Amino acid sequence: MTLDDRLRNDADELAPGMIEMRHDLHRHPEIGLDLPRTQQAVLTALEGLPLEIAVGTGCTSVTAVLRGTGAAAGAASAANGGPAAAVLLRGDMDALPVQEDTGLEFTSRIDGAMHACGHDLHTAMLAGAARLLSAHRDQLAGDVVFMFQPGEEGHNGAGVMIGEGVLDAAGPRVQRAYGMHVISGGIPRGQFTTRPGTLMASSDSLRVTVQGTGGHGSAPHRSQDPVTVAAEMVVSLQAMVTRQFSIFDPVVLTVGLFQAGTRRNIIPAEATFEATVRAFSPGARERIEAASVRLCQGIAAAHGLTADVRYVTEYPVTVNDAGQAAFAAGVAAEVFGDGRYAAMPDPEAGSEDFSRVLAEVPGCYLFLGSWPGDDHETAPDNHSPLASFDDSVLADGCLLHAQLAIRALRELSATGG
Repeated sequence: MTLDDRLRNDADELAPGMIEMRHDLHRHPEIGLDLPRTQQAVLTALEGLPLEIAVGTGCTSVTAVLRGTGAAAGAASAANGGPAAAVLLRGDMDALPVQEDTGLEFTSRIDGAMHACGHDLHTAMLAGAARLLSAHRDQLAGDVVFMFQPGEEGHNGAGVMIGEGVLDAAGPRVQRAYGMHVISGGIPRGQFTTRPGTLMASSDSLRVTVQGTGGHGSAPHRSQDPVTVAAEMVVSLQAMVTRQFSIFDPVVLTVGLFQAGTRRNIIPAEATFEATVRAFSPGARERIEAASVRLCQGIAAAHGLTADVRYVTEYPVTVNDAGQAAFAAGVAAEVFGDGRYAAMPDPEAGSEDFSRVLAEVPGCYLFLGSWPGDDHETAPDNHSPLASFDDSVLADGCLLHAQLAIRALRELSATGG
């Protein structure tokens, strides 16, 4: 039996445990950087494995290091005059403030919280990969860092973990990094996809408060109406996107919140709106920040009002290393066979804080189709209260994590990094 066959069989044997862990996490979702129950579930899942484990101080992260014992690990260490090479595998753990409406037997028991983005699967897959690789550590020509991360959903958990040293947990800085995300709708179940270069957009927020002078709705000329000025900003921002930015280097600006007033016949003193802003290149990101702030302040001034305009940068563009994207795609296609990998034609407008890892280390982020039904094209997207993910992909995700680590370390050992 080949190593690939043994890994596949072992991943399949680990599937029931991963499913049990995933269902438990799904029933008890936690949000943000503080996930004490989830952290404990991970620590329990890793008990008894030959891992060096550390927990975060600024968040409830778990970092585990597996030292490879393969002959190549010692050879690589001797050749380099220092520690063996290291690669990183990442799984995010946090849930979303969404009220679940799937009707699953293991539906969320926490009101207003749901694993609507599949991070429960990511956590179980990575825990499974830690167990799988621990059983085959003699095949590792170096070390593996397992990054169990809280706070991906807008809380910069990756940034916190990088600040606490996750990239250097094995001793030398990791030389490759890989992550994976399950998808509820849009990709056939069991299919992997990725692309070189820009994979996902940056994510920033624009927050504007227009200050006017309140008064009676029957006499707007005796007030300074912030509502009409804020409304003009919203419309003008959309025109700006289409007239100042190339369709070949696009940006997306969507106003999702607009608040003003208490009654229809009262002109309020303030109007506030917030927008999410997405870009697919650092240059476009810089331009949309400057242009949106300038436009809002200019409109306010043109009407004799003032505006507090704040542009808050959040997650950068997620950029796959071209060589590592080709490597990961090749591993997925070889391990799972024809039809299980398809090149991703266009970037995704969602964002991801694994972008911070990829900005530091060459690597690749992949997607895995996971909708349990037959029609993935009309399936609810991630973040929907109806989003659902098939347990059958857990073994595949676990296996791909393991194969990426084994093969990347083998390649690093052969090339000297």
